[in-house]
Amino acid sequence: MKKFRKVLDGLTTSSPGGTIGSPSCGSAAGTPTTAPTPKEIDVQETLVSENFQLCKTVRHGFPYQPTALAFDPVQKILAVGSRTGGVRILGRPGVDCYCQHESGAAVLQLQFLINEGALVTACADDTLHLWNLRQRRPAILHSLKFNRERVTFCHLPFQSKWLYVGTERGNTHMVNIESFILSGYVIMWNKAIELSTKTHPGPVVHLSDSPKDEGKLLIGFESGTVVQWDLRCKKADFRIYYDEAIHSVSWHHEGKQFMCSHSDGSLTMWNLRNTTKPFQVTFPHGKIQRDGRKESCKPILKVEYKTSRSSEPFIVFSGGLSYDKAGRRPTLTIMHGKAITVLEMDYPIVEFMVLCETPYNNEVQEPSAVVVLLEKDLIVVDLTQSNFPVFENPYPMDIHESPVTCTAYFADCPPDIIPILYSIGAKHKKTGYSQKEWPISGGTWTLGSHTYPEIIITGHADGSIKFWDASAITLQMLYKLKTSKVFEKPKPGEGRAADLVEEDPFAVQMVSWCPQSRIFCVVGISAHVILYRFSKYDANTQIVCLDVRLQCESDDVITPSENENNPCFPEPGSHSPQPQHPASPSSGTPEGIKDSIPCLKVKDRVVRVPPGYQAELVIQLLWVDGEPPQQITTLDINSAYGLLAFGNCNGLAIVDYLQKTILLCMSTLDLYGAADPYQRLTRSPRRNRQSTSGLTELSDNQQSIDMERSKSPTSESRENSFSRSRSSSVSSIDRDTKEAITTLQFGESYGRKSDALPTPCLWVGTSLGVVVLIPMSIPTDQEERMEEPVTIGPSGMVLMLKGSVLRFGFLDCMGAVIQSPYETWRDLNAPEDPDRPRRRKLVHFSPSSSQDACGDGHLAVVCSERQAKVFLMPSQSCLFVHNITESSFVLRADVVSVCNSVCLACFCANGHIMTLSLPSLRPLMDVNYLPLTDMRIARTFCFTNGGQALYLSSPTEIQRITYSQEMCDNLQEMLGELFTPIETPEAQNRGFLKGFFGGNANTFDREELFGEAAAGKASRSLAQHIPGQGGMEGMKVAAGGAVGDLARARIALDERGQRLGELEERTALMMTSAETFSKHAHELMLKCKDKKWYQF
Repeated sequence: MKKFRKVLDGLTTSSPGGTIGSPSCGSAAGTPTTAPTPKEIDVQETLVSENFQLCKTVRHGFPYQPTALAFDPVQKILAVGSRTGGVRILGRPGVDCYCQHESGAAVLQLQFLINEGALVTACADDTLHLWNLRQRRPAILHSLKFNRERVTFCHLPFQSKWLYVGTERGNTHMVNIESFILSGYVIMWNKAIELSTKTHPGPVVHLSDSPKDEGKLLIGFESGTVVQWDLRCKKADFRIYYDEAIHSVSWHHEGKQFMCSHSDGSLTMWNLRNTTKPFQVTFPHGKIQRDGRKESCKPILKVEYKTSRSSEPFIVFSGGLSYDKAGRRPTLTIMHGKAITVLEMDYPIVEFMVLCETPYNNEVQEPSAVVVLLEKDLIVVDLTQSNFPVFENPYPMDIHESPVTCTAYFADCPPDIIPILYSIGAKHKKTGYSQKEWPISGGTWTLGSHTYPEIIITGHADGSIKFWDASAITLQMLYKLKTSKVFEKPKPGEGRAADLVEEDPFAVQMVSWCPQSRIFCVVGISAHVILYRFSKYDANTQIVCLDVRLQCESDDVITPSENENNPCFPEPGSHSPQPQHPASPSSGTPEGIKDSIPCLKVKDRVVRVPPGYQAELVIQLLWVDGEPPQQITTLDINSAYGLLAFGNCNGLAIVDYLQKTILLCMSTLDLYGAADPYQRLTRSPRRNRQSTSGLTELSDNQQSIDMERSKSPTSESRENSFSRSRSSSVSSIDRDTKEAITTLQFGESYGRKSDALPTPCLWVGTSLGVVVLIPMSIPTDQEERMEEPVTIGPSGMVLMLKGSVLRFGFLDCMGAVIQSPYETWRDLNAPEDPDRPRRRKLVHFSPSSSQDACGDGHLAVVCSERQAKVFLMPSQSCLFVHNITESSFVLRADVVSVCNSVCLACFCANGHIMTLSLPSLRPLMDVNYLPLTDMRIARTFCFTNGGQALYLSSPTEIQRITYSQEMCDNLQEMLGELFTPIETPEAQNRGFLKGFFGGNANTFDREELFGEAAAGKASRSLAQHIPGQGGMEGMKVAAGGAVGDLARARIALDERGQRLGELEERTALMMTSAETFSKHAHELMLKCKDKKWYQF
């Protein structure tokens, strides 16, 4: 615990022309006041560096750019590989694990060691990895890097220790799973094909062992050649040569026939009795044309042939459509008997897999479902019902349904908000899903003890808003809001639609939410703000529309001679809203230049709105002289005050949303009046419209995030438009530089140094590092509040920092956070109760409420993109300064609570995440987390209380992280277990004679064939073994979970006992077989004992 004490012996002031970086950090207004009585700030800071550690917690959403799929039918867990080297492992809801290959190479194929708690990944850099899944955070145990050959296909037979690996050269290698060492046994391509064959068969595209005999390996080559290789005899049993390239092969469970899919859209069936030609060739989607020829079809990329006891076999394949059907969506075809069902998909199919009851390939498969991995979705089709319905996906795979454009994270929500949002959202859920239980149900997950209500809000390019329950590191959709319903749909060819410069005119730019009052504000890319109220009842409502002209007219510009020292604040109530009906584009302007019209048209009729969030007010910025309105850069709303403030690069507007009036609408420069720290002056108007004085002539050298209006937030070029000017000295600032409003915060504070009591204020931060405080007078009585105007006084305070101002925070003199006042939620559409009239109930947190020893006052934390400062109010004295970065700039900063204390968390453009103590601004943590950053991360990164943060790690995934040591310590408890001890299902009894004479799998010993004693060692230059990091580390991590060392020992003993039991059963079976054979041999001997040789 560290105690900070600072004695303030007076007021420090700086001259109006002082530099931003000067040590004097007090008032820049230039008029010193009487020094306050010296007082002590005594804050006990409890946070130390040991309270902080940065680590990833969980990743939500659909795996970006998926490439591979695998399923463990016993553990019932699913794995998805991606192009960037990621692997997502999914089980029951709550069991969701993300792993990443350090190389970043694409995952080509995945193979579970069924019921063994392990996974093999084959990557595009020709490396095989073995992952240990028996720990909550999987780790690599072994890696094998092929040096001379490219890996194209892998196959691991059930309960086998040897992995078959096919290569681009057509060779097949064997890898021991336990040691990850290559065997000397190799099936060379030139041995597999006939010597007379003159051409190379191509890469290996398929490997599988025969269901009838595990000693026979079926090898499929890309050119159309299929070879069954006898592993014992090291020779080919048969070879098949087909004209069309092969994409996949699938066995019948009896092992007597198999099916191939080809590049011409055909399926061929082959019988092992006659391999000279297929006994059946079908073109499922190829019709016979008039000339008698089949129409050409697209390749069938994969086929699965699954048998069923109670019905005809299922043949499931992807592709194969005829080429003439242009524009048709990707399809999955299910052939069941004579019925052919074609399921159209929204996105291209990456991979699919039929889920069966048994892991044994020589038993009747009994397919139950098909998992289909699409480019942007994961669906599961129920095969047990004739109409093949899909299962309702319990994972949040639709975050990217429309591209995410902004995020917000609330970790300390009122506990009643999640159930109410869920109940409203559940009414709009889709129906028609399968009634069966979700088949991917593996793993275990329990609600941890460190849980509290958390909500994530995502804004999207189509104008939709999604509320997600993020409690206990899960993610579940609660409620969806469509902001586009507020506006009229532009008609095709209409002038307004043609003039829209946005690809996504309703795209959400930012959101502001007050969970206590449930008031919600949305800022759109078309320079509009929508205010929503929450109601449990439907209602008929007409949306009120306010138009704001946030640019100066030439006639309204104030010259220095007219009003040199006027702070330019309006008279109370003098600003009335603009007419609700916009003028025609040509009204009042020459040559039909657009003027005084908004970008979008709000519905001007009474509409029926369902329960949930209901639009009450829309504020739109207007076009001025053919120039579109500038995008809104910041917004804040306060439900206790009934006020909403927003700004852009032109100026600031304050709106009273209770009275539906505009209180203030003026340029940033006008806010200062005579207190402008840069001594800029508005100039006289000029005749030339292009060089009009005031804000319309200011240069475009903005210091705020300038998102290009001509591009959609989803476009790639927008990702690169993140440009700022970084100058912090007065000399480099142009007199006419546009000064954007970059952050706003309502709160109880002291507007002037002489104020004895706190009043409602608006803190305004600009892109030039200037902080302006605007005091307000708000009627306290409810009736007066709805009738009397809110008055706004001139600012008496200007503070300065280096760089664009990003965030404000307020602490009392004991170092505790002062929350903004709010109004408790009331349902305006609820039926009236005469006994309990609906009145506004306000909750205030006065800065002086906890100031017994310290007297009046509070601390203001101001963070810019380069430095942070702590000021004492009302004296405006700067207590602490910390330069956060010189070489980079801060993208996001928040005052957050961690470990029952408070700190300042910052995310820099160079990827560093930092925390600073408050109020002393001591560095507590500085971690280089992200080596590179892009616009998507910059736009979506946000901190919240409890030591948590999130960002959009890819266009489809949300990554949550924690910077709290306490949460890192408890993370193992919160994560789900991927592996659960399950007894492997027994194989069906095959009968004595069939097992004894018919190539029983138990008689095939791969170790005897592939082991070093028999096959020798492989060439060292062929592949390199790399030991993994998941050995001891993984066991240490797992020891903290439910399956610890003792549990593992018990599982190992159980498995050993199970194997010993199986061995005993096999020994007994062999003894019985031997006795039977001996008995039959003895009887045969007695029968033939006295016969002569010619009697046989």
